[in-house]
Amino acid sequence: MPLAPAFADVWIPGTSPGMTCGSTGGDKTGKQEMNFIEVNGVVLRYELSGSGERTVVLIHEMGGSLESWDEVAPVLAASRRVLRYDTRGAGLSEKVRGALSIDTMVEDLAALLDALHIAGKVALAGIAVGGAIALHAAVRLPQRISAVVVGSPATGIAADRRAAVLARVERIEREGMRMAVEDSMANGYAPELRADEARYQAFRARWLGNDPASFAAIYRMLAGMDLQEEVARIACPVLVLGGRLDRVRPPAMVEPVARGIPGARYQVLDTGHYMSVATPEVVAAAIDDFLGSLGA
Repeated sequence: MPLAPAFADVWIPGTSPGMTCGSTGGDKTGKQEMNFIEVNGVVLRYELSGSGERTVVLIHEMGGSLESWDEVAPVLAASRRVLRYDTRGAGLSEKVRGALSIDTMVEDLAALLDALHIAGKVALAGIAVGGAIALHAAVRLPQRISAVVVGSPATGIAADRRAAVLARVERIEREGMRMAVEDSMANGYAPELRADEARYQAFRARWLGNDPASFAAIYRMLAGMDLQEEVARIACPVLVLGGRLDRVRPPAMVEPVARGIPGARYQVLDTGHYMSVATPEVVAAAIDDFLGSLGA
């Protein structure tokens, strides 16, 4: 039986007494709450904002957290409920030790919806591995998903690249996140998109704060899966977004995913891999326009 949500306030050194900081927004005093809940054998941090009958769930990229949607969520929350959360092993959610599967990630999502009493169909929007979770959920939970938007979805890793990827994963696990940060930022957060230096530096810092073992478990999950064939079974409307400046999963790798999904729309944006962070206005507009056209 799901546990009721648990709440905790976090004080940030340097703020005035009584001011707290978290994930759910705050009142006029500056007080904010961070929401945690135990579901499916794991503690997840989440935020539920907005109101209305429609709900969209935002699922961040590998190495990201619910903060990856900080400037997207308010736009979407103007006309619907918005649920975002730190996936298992990411952000402030419970960390991972051992193997992890995409099935477990989807089961976490379903359990979170149940625990928060979100009934009926929901729309999903995910970036990279978050996109993989969204697509797999559309296959496994068709009765619960109304529409899907995915940016640079990570449906697997080509067989000829797996050995090199797994070697990189071992180094990250052994040496820490700093070993990989420069390459990850250069390929995922293109220099052309860093006009807002504070936004970029905040994301880089959060990325460095990842737990290397959990990051490695998620990376190995990606290396061991291949969703390309199953996406042909998706029945709900899907929008696939590619990033013109994405050097991790460029449009040439993303378009085949869109072609494999019956009736999917495909759009290339002037953005990079970490698109919800680097270009939130562009991503929010694409999601809102697509869901709005469907009434989702």
